[in-house]
Amino acid sequence: MTKKVEKVDTDRRGFMKLAAIGAAAGGATLASGKASAEEAPKSATAAGYRESEHVKTFYKSARF
Repeated sequence: MTKKVEKVDTDRRGFMKLAAIGAAAGGATLASGKASAEEAPKSATAAGYRESEHVKTFYKSARF
């Protein structure tokens, strides 16, 4: 039993329509603010970049 695979006709107009819809959806997401990382609460135990003494030492040794 063989399955027929339908080839999707992609043309420039169809691509531009989908690109416009995607851009509008992305803009709406950003405008709603739900994708913003600034709203996330920062805890004191959160892992992240800290400029400690060993990092400062590395910066000093890496200078040319």
